Amino acid sequence: MPEHAPVAAPPSKWPAYDAALKQRGNLTVWFSEDVVDAWVAPKEHQPGHPRLYADLAIEVALTVRAVYQLALRQAEGFLQSIVEIMGLVLSIPDHTTMSRRCKKLKIRAILRNSSGPIDMAVDSTGLKIYVGRQRRRFLRGAAARRPWRKLHLAVDLTTGEIVASTITSNTKGDAARVPGLVAQVNEPIGTFFADGAYDRRSVYATLSQRQPTPEIRVVIPPRKDAKLSRKAAVEPTQRDLHLLVIKHGGRKAWEKAVGYGRRSVVENAIYRFKTVIGRSLRGRLMETQDTETRVGCKILNIMKRLRPMTDAKAA
Repeated sequence: MPEHAPVAAPPSKWPAYDAALKQRGNLTVWFSEDVVDAWVAPKEHQPGHPRLYADLAIEVALTVRAVYQLALRQAEGFLQSIVEIMGLVLSIPDHTTMSRRCKKLKIRAILRNSSGPIDMAVDSTGLKIYVGRQRRRFLRGAAARRPWRKLHLAVDLTTGEIVASTITSNTKGDAARVPGLVAQVNEPIGTFFADGAYDRRSVYATLSQRQPTPEIRVVIPPRKDAKLSRKAAVEPTQRDLHLLVIKHGGRKAWEKAVGYGRRSVVENAIYRFKTVIGRSLRGRLMETQDTETRVGCKILNIMKRLRPMTDAKAA
């Protein structure tokens, strides 16, 4: 036997990766039995006109609309053609019903059911909106030239899935959205990653109140003019420790030591949202825009599960 025997190469993941990408473009659409059974809204003993369609039916219509980049009327026709081909006796919600029910539709984009702690990263991005010529006359400054909304995302760094999302106006700060994002996460948080825009006392206080024990590991680069706290010599905070490491070794060494590069996962999620779902919102109201983004996040999570993980844990 030779002294240096050749080591067999590990099996390639490219065939599974190619198959997963092809599966994303599969146009096979069907209605499962549980969806058909839950299509009609249950009877409610309340005054007023009863609802004809369950929330599931509206969510299906909005999902088809987002995946295939359709308007509401085209999504209605798309679903009607599928029902006719399959021979199902189902009525499709009209575009007016979709638009009205979209305002108060509750959609949960999280798919994971694990109860273990997660490492999450947050970030925000801008999405264009349409306000119309008549409304634009009443806007001034930059808002009149480029109206847009700010989408805030929280991503699980292990799976790459979006675990929380919210949408605000472009005047809202990023740090102020942290309480709403972490409130959507039911699992305990292990590490919290964010960029320098989240370097605020309110963020540290929110994470400390949300989970006193075990303490959440916060990885946020301090601002350039950041200073140590008064009790840094006796009882240093996490931020004080970050400042000391940066002072002695530099920012690059700090990023490598704390694993700050993992935050790129949330940037990748933002890129996927803008590439797959779109860079602009179709809804006119804040409520419909929030539902629209949550539908998009759920679609991305489903697509994420169609692709095999390529990180160290999946190897």
